[in-house]
Amino acid sequence: MSDCWEHSDRVVCTHPGWTTLYTWSKVAASYYAIFSGSSRQQLILTDAHVTRNGDTAWVVIDENLLGPAMGHTVSALNLFVRQEGQWKVVAHHASSVMASR
Repeated sequence: MSDCWEHSDRVVCTHPGWTTLYTWSKVAASYYAIFSGSSRQQLILTDAHVTRNGDTAWVVIDENLLGPAMGHTVSALNLFVRQEGQWKVVAHHASSVMASR
């Protein structure tokens, strides 16, 4: 995950149910906590839409999380910037999707 993100104070991340995190160090710590948890999860990405404007791009995508006792979908928006030929995430916002009624 570290390779995907810009390592700066301008990055921002909102995981579902979390308060917004600012700065790379806080975002990195959040992913460490998520990935080092005891529950194994599978992530299936669907319905991706990519838009690019110069050195900025955004991706809207559904993240389908499957775990031992649950499954749910998160809708995410990821903002990328291109620097020195590499695309890096500078913002991630994800919200849980309510089950259809």
